[in-house]
Amino acid sequence: MSRDLSLVRRTLLAAAAAILLPLSAVHAQQGAVPEISPAEAQAKAKAGKITLIDVRTPEEWRETGVAPGATPINLYNPAGPEAFVKEVVARVGAKRDTPIAFICRSGNRSGQAQRLLAAQGFTNVVSVREGMSGSASGPGWIKSGLPIETCKVC
Repeated sequence: MSRDLSLVRRTLLAAAAAILLPLSAVHAQQGAVPEISPAEAQAKAKAGKITLIDVRTPEEWRETGVAPGATPINLYNPAGPEAFVKEVVARVGAKRDTPIAFICRSGNRSGQAQRLLAAQGFTNVVSVREGMSGSASGPGWIKSGLPIETCKVC
C-alpha cells in the first residue's frame, strides 16, 4: 500500500514540476526573485507584517515541522498551479499588495511560488532564501535555531 502511495506521490510531483518549471523559467527572465533571510521572515511574521506560507509537501511538514504561524500550502497541488493560487488567495484575500513570504526546503520552490504569484499581479511577495533546511546561500531556518512547531494540518 505505501509503495503505491509513493508511486502516486512521485507521479504527482513530476506532473507538477512539468507544469511549474517551464512557467518559472519564463518568469525568471523578468529579474531576480526578491528575497529575505529566515531571521527577517521570522521577525516580520511574528510582528504580523507578512503572511508566511510554507510551500513544501505534507511529508516535509511532518518531517521537520513548520515555522510558527506559517500556513502550509503545497506548491505542487495535484489540481495544478491555479489551485495553489486559489489557496493562497483564500488565505491572504484578494488584495494584490498583501505582504507574503514563501518558504520551502532550500529556496527553489519558494522562488517558483513568488514568480507564480507575481504573474497573477501580486506585488509584495518574497522568497525566504536558504529555506527551512539551508542551501548554498546559508544554513536555513532550522540550523539558524529559529523556532519550529508541529504542523497542525498535516
